Amino acid sequence: MTGVPDNPSGWLFRVAHNNLMSELRQHTGRSRILEQHTNDAINTPEDDPECLMAGEVQDDLLRMLFVCCDDTISVESQLVLALKTLCGFNIREIALRLFTSEANVYKRLSRARNRLREHPTLFEECSGEDYSTRLPAVHKILYLLFTEGHFSSHTEMAIRRELCDEAIRLATILAEHSVAQVPETFALLALMHLNVARLTARQDGSGGLLLLEEQDRGLWNCRDIQVGMEWLTRCAEGDSFSRYHAEAGIAAEHCLAPSFQETRWDRIVECYELLEQIAASPIHQLNRAVAMAEWQGPASGLAILQGFEPSTWLAKSFQSAAVFADLHRRCGNTEKAKCYRDKAINLAPSLPVKELVMRRLDGESGIRIKGDVD
Repeated sequence: MTGVPDNPSGWLFRVAHNNLMSELRQHTGRSRILEQHTNDAINTPEDDPECLMAGEVQDDLLRMLFVCCDDTISVESQLVLALKTLCGFNIREIALRLFTSEANVYKRLSRARNRLREHPTLFEECSGEDYSTRLPAVHKILYLLFTEGHFSSHTEMAIRRELCDEAIRLATILAEHSVAQVPETFALLALMHLNVARLTARQDGSGGLLLLEEQDRGLWNCRDIQVGMEWLTRCAEGDSFSRYHAEAGIAAEHCLAPSFQETRWDRIVECYELLEQIAASPIHQLNRAVAMAEWQGPASGLAILQGFEPSTWLAKSFQSAAVFADLHRRCGNTEKAKCYRDKAINLAPSLPVKELVMRRLDGESGIRIKGDVD
């Protein structure tokens, strides 16, 4: 086909649909069911006006994300399917973002594909109730998409701005839908804008990563900070409080601080405490320890980690070793610091991250890790 289709929206939706079906066909022994469904799907948008889902989510990729988040598929498998098939993540990136093994990612992807092969009617239009029940899963997908852009696990690119921009675009469209006009959506947009506001200042002229205290705050995008604060104000309406609220609060504290030294670390510690209560994770505990070290000294940070046992996935990541290396170094525990330092450098996923860790752990102040957006 050449030129612009008569109905671009319907055409794009059908392209996304057919790409997903093609992905499934590559991994199935039940081609008959898929071929039958695909044949039913090749009608033009004009012949099948319902495919436009008029009055529903007005973006083709976003609608397909809702399709992937059918509640008969486990949440873990939903995330893997959407990230792999629609967001373009590879297995390694998904494993790192979901804090699991690549073997588990393959298993979850297989389960999701099997479910869709056995029940091709899941590709049918979502109802209003479907949008509501699937919204939390779509929130998480957009959050992970943004996180991968903000601090990428890619071996060569530490920041992927295009992923951040796409996540913000989709979240903004989502916020225009009546079903999605909830505090969690607004908080998600707040944390995205407040974090992307600092993106340009996080790299030097050669593309290397800069530490928070090294960044030129004059390069932070004031417009994004303003928009982020507007969403933060809006998400405070109502009784809901989610992990997105807590993380947006952390990002706001950084954006509003006149300098690194003047950051209200006590407020950040409080946000991490809330975050641990809402979404318990060793990453949040590590980040709280780092913030506590900035507030009350490295010994206080280490005290938070007393008895800390990293899970299997975290033991294979650089984050835990980097935090322990930094806190022990600042406390004067030279031998322990060196042991953790070597481990953190060996586990760093890319050259920019490796260089950042080396510079921090050989420097004078603490490291902030990026297991989550903050």
